[in-house]
Amino acid sequence: MITLTRDGAYWVVALNRPEKANSLTAAMLEELCDIIEGAGAARVLVLTGAGKVFSAGADLEEARAGLATSPLWERLSRAVAAFDGLSIAALNGTLAGGAMGMALACDIRLAVPGAKFFYPVMKLGFLPQPSDPARMSALIGPARTKLVLMGGQKIMTEEALAFGLIDRIVAADVLLEQAREIAADVLAAKPEIVSGIKRMI
Repeated sequence: MITLTRDGAYWVVALNRPEKANSLTAAMLEELCDIIEGAGAARVLVLTGAGKVFSAGADLEEARAGLATSPLWERLSRAVAAFDGLSIAALNGTLAGGAMGMALACDIRLAVPGAKFFYPVMKLGFLPQPSDPARMSALIGPARTKLVLMGGQKIMTEEALAFGLIDRIVAADVLLEQAREIAADVLAAKPEIVSGIKRMI
């Protein structure tokens, strides 16, 4: 349910459960964590999904059984944030719930037209993952973060771009091509220059 494609130092990690809107199980989260924590040979990491939804968040059955508050979500976003190279969320569709964390932890977020962004934890009776509110607030500001996390608002693609939640809207048929184009200079540079610039930023 997780597909890893390696082209040298360019790695594409795809959620591959489109029949369930790429909702995440504990096993999928574990696999994602293992891949990203072990991505030392990668200089670019692209996170994307199969089908028309990036991820609906936690698998509903597993969420009811405790996955909604699992430390795996935080482990995953921490692994993405700690990645030395360039991380790109190539969002092939709607991004919801706990899956927001890994996208927020990426360096760059691309999204297709028509994608929606929402994180209805308060309605479901849970706190968000510990680092997610601060990362979201750093991108879009505290008031807009409250609009999403407390107001329960679904943010559409154009508004997400205006807010700064995503960085570019890209047609679905060229989404991964655009990610590869953005990655080109990173792949051509010395690793210490890439990690050095990232630390400076």
